[in-house]
Amino acid sequence: MRIRAPFVVLLGVVTALVLMAPGYASKQSGKRSPDVVKQAGMMKAAAKGGKGKSQKPQSHTPCVRGMAGVYPCKNIDLMSQVGMAELGLSFVNDTWGWTDPQTKREYALVGGTEGTVFVEITDPKRPKVLGILPAHTLDPVFPYWRDIKVYKNHAYVVSEQTGHGLQVFDLTRLRTDPPGYTIYTETAHYPGFSWSHNLAINEDTGFAYAVGSSTCSGGLHMVDIRTPASPTFAGCFSEHGYIHDTQCVIYSGPDAAWRGREICFNSNAEPHHGDPDGISNALSIVDVTNKANPVVIAREEYEGDGYSHQGWLTIDQRYFLHGDELDELNHGVNTTTRVWDVRDLDSPSVSLVWENPKTQSIDHNMYTEGKYVYQSNYSSGLRVLDASKVGQPALREVAFFDVSPEDDAAHFDRGTWSNYPYWRQKHIVTVSSMDRGLFVLKTRGLGGK
Repeated sequence: MRIRAPFVVLLGVVTALVLMAPGYASKQSGKRSPDVVKQAGMMKAAAKGGKGKSQKPQSHTPCVRGMAGVYPCKNIDLMSQVGMAELGLSFVNDTWGWTDPQTKREYALVGGTEGTVFVEITDPKRPKVLGILPAHTLDPVFPYWRDIKVYKNHAYVVSEQTGHGLQVFDLTRLRTDPPGYTIYTETAHYPGFSWSHNLAINEDTGFAYAVGSSTCSGGLHMVDIRTPASPTFAGCFSEHGYIHDTQCVIYSGPDAAWRGREICFNSNAEPHHGDPDGISNALSIVDVTNKANPVVIAREEYEGDGYSHQGWLTIDQRYFLHGDELDELNHGVNTTTRVWDVRDLDSPSVSLVWENPKTQSIDHNMYTEGKYVYQSNYSSGLRVLDASKVGQPALREVAFFDVSPEDDAAHFDRGTWSNYPYWRQKHIVTVSSMDRGLFVLKTRGLGGK
């Protein structure tokens, strides 16, 4: 396996020095997210040797008496870990997954500074790094990371890097695995926007939604990907300004007036000079069935806000679980999850503000699968919540795996960015760590998802 470790180390040092320079964020054009502080903080910590002894990847390690090797845990075993050097990345952020419908083999897609890395995890205890799809553009002085989603055996990759656009990669190419660390090429490229913070895909309709892009005032940039290797522009929603993340679904929830429509639930963080913190944070709900004429359903702000970040619907679409990325820092609260009652789409309201009594870390990406919520919460790692009684309302933590054992404090220095719980293999969850790479985990004792 060819590893580019010398390049990775050099890029990390250069990036750390540049990103710590005063005024970096203000020099970037357009509406970009404040997430650059995360990468700067992590690389600064790494430069000081903050990675620690636990940086060495570990193999299969069961959770015994609250520990899996050096990692605190509960009801989750470590199947394997793929380190930064093996991935060939200096910084890891997003992760998603693909199960080959023909071979049933499974692949983790890992986003980072240098590109998107493909790791086969068909055997969770013996992952295999196949290679990398390099970033479409990569500024060695001001590098950004990647975010990835999948539709019809194709990966779609965006970045906040200027000129990056939307990369398309035919994942069936992974069936032919040449020896060594392969440098892959794009299958196609969509230049309809220069940069984008994130991307959502509605697999039921075949439309992708770029958010936080250089277009549409940072709102929904809609792309038709029904012909996967030929993306085309479909529409724009800019009325609510900057959208940091979104989930778009064919609505089948309790509000009969909107059933059968394609609805986007947006984590909306629009800069607003009249707001005390300079940002108007809200849950935004929009009907995008007609891409040429999106219809606003609701936009509701909430108390105790910092930065409206990301959220996911419960399986019955009655509730939207929502994370605010800066409320822990701004208000000194423990890791907080807001539960929005969206049974009436025209009038959403917060029905529960749940603070995890065990952790102070900043929350990041969460996804629901069945009755469980899989949260990636930076320094406190993967937290699994039971949401079966969310309507009463109640949440309960039932499992965790802390990929950053140094502390659980509210900072961006290190820890997990995201996770993917939708594998064909039961109870497998992959977790990305900014400074430790990819973790392949397995929950136990939780029953069905």
